[in-house]
Amino acid sequence: MSISARQRRHSILRLPRLGLLAFLLASCARPAATSPGPDRGAYDVVIENGRIVDGTGNPWMYGDVGIRGDRIVTMAPRGALRGAEARQRVDARGRVVAPGFIDIQNHSWNPVLWQDGRVVSMVTQGVTSAILGEAKTPAPSNDKVEAMEEIAEMEPVRAELQRSFRGERGFGHWLDAIGRHANSVNVGSYLGAATVRAYAAGQSSAPATAAQVDTMRAVVRNAMRDGAFGISSALIYPPGSYAGTLELIEMAKAMAPYHGGYITHMRSEDDSLFEAMDEAFRIAREGGVQLDIYHLKASGQRNWSKAAKAVAKIDSARVSGLDVGATMYPYPFSGNNLAECFPDWAAENGKLFANLRDAATRVRMLREMADEAGDPLCQREGPTAYMIADLRKPEHAKYEGKRLSEIAADMGKPWPEAIVQLVLTEGRDPSKINFTMSEDNVRMQIQKPWVVIGTDAGGVDPDSTKYVVHPRAYGTYPRILGRYVREQKLLTLEDAVRKMSGGVAARLGLRDRGLLREGMFADVVVFDDATIIDLATPEKPHQISRGVDHLFVNGVQVVRDGRHTGATPGRTLRRATR
Repeated sequence: MSISARQRRHSILRLPRLGLLAFLLASCARPAATSPGPDRGAYDVVIENGRIVDGTGNPWMYGDVGIRGDRIVTMAPRGALRGAEARQRVDARGRVVAPGFIDIQNHSWNPVLWQDGRVVSMVTQGVTSAILGEAKTPAPSNDKVEAMEEIAEMEPVRAELQRSFRGERGFGHWLDAIGRHANSVNVGSYLGAATVRAYAAGQSSAPATAAQVDTMRAVVRNAMRDGAFGISSALIYPPGSYAGTLELIEMAKAMAPYHGGYITHMRSEDDSLFEAMDEAFRIAREGGVQLDIYHLKASGQRNWSKAAKAVAKIDSARVSGLDVGATMYPYPFSGNNLAECFPDWAAENGKLFANLRDAATRVRMLREMADEAGDPLCQREGPTAYMIADLRKPEHAKYEGKRLSEIAADMGKPWPEAIVQLVLTEGRDPSKINFTMSEDNVRMQIQKPWVVIGTDAGGVDPDSTKYVVHPRAYGTYPRILGRYVREQKLLTLEDAVRKMSGGVAARLGLRDRGLLREGMFADVVVFDDATIIDLATPEKPHQISRGVDHLFVNGVQVVRDGRHTGATPGRTLRRATR
């Protein structure tokens, strides 16, 4: 039987004076229900004696972390869990205990779907979650998307998997397939805008029709219902570069009710940087969504002076009420593919290789590639600015990791012809590292509060990967913690960790990861802030970073004493649809 508040009050007032006093004293003596103290049950893991950096940006404090199953169940003062029963104890004395790092721009497409999902180079630098999706995604799939994905060149098992991503729930089927694969990290994804366009219009550069835009809206809505974190565009690479501003606005409007974000590799990072920023701002404003700019930079020495104004434009946009941020990696050199040196029209309708083989078309391509008055392809910085990587043919082994200028000299050809020969002979699009950025700009930009960190790289295994990769695949987070926090003091330890964990989770709308809090998933990294540093270089990239001692993903230890344990506890991440 329930008693009303009035009845309780009247009952108390009718008590004898001494009875009332005893009642009040007894009430004050009861322990507060909201402060139960440390959970004293048995733990699977206790991490004790560490300096807790919780991912919010708050100052560090000494403490213990109690993990049971896949969750953090206790955050306690140092020593409070000393007598608690635990299957495993990690003494973090002299170490930092922080949330695992969430990589907002990861490219571990094949490892997390059908290859080795251990992503060694990622977990050994503290990554616990990888967010895919820049430019395109393999889902949802149809005939046009499969043509873009070059399904005819896939192994039969992989091709069959690609076809399973068809239908209205295709994006969800892809995430489900990732979830069934054995992965060491959690994996989620944006929806690739190039995939949305290809699904509706193929690889044509023609403006989208009204019917095609309707199809794009439906694709976006379905993917958002399946847990996409938003829409990601890469407007510098075909066929994604064929998308017009208006159709991107319509995609954003379709996404807005699901509270996803628009994240973009803008249409230009060099001569038309400001115009590209204005386009991105317009898409976000008219679409009614938040905006993040991938790997903010001013590329090409002639454009380095634009970086300060680009930062000022973002600050101004935020003052005006636009929710805009940016991602960065801590290197003064970028990475992409060799085909970026070709004009966009050459890849229309998937005919890049056909155009390269046609003598007349190839002459036109070579002329435009060398025209310094045309679009800024690769000619502005010259062939000395590019290191060529990921060459697979035996005859090209001697060129791996060499500058384009060296390769062209060895071939006895102008550099545009050397690129054509490499791409045609390889039968694929190799990679390159671009030495076109300013370290001073990197240092200036990375301090902005609205910048978070992403690797823009895939996870690789140093024991099996032989081709050159960008060193960010191994060293992004240790480089920040060692170089920019400890050595140069550009960032506090707490703010750096926030940019890698809690700040990223906030942009993604992840409510149960990115912080050290009771009830959060137990994604935890333990590192030595006195020694942590990146070791990978462009010339010798396959070097594990130093300083990450332990890593837990969903409460399971993936790194112990700096080495991969072989565990694969990763799960699929989806943005909440509410």
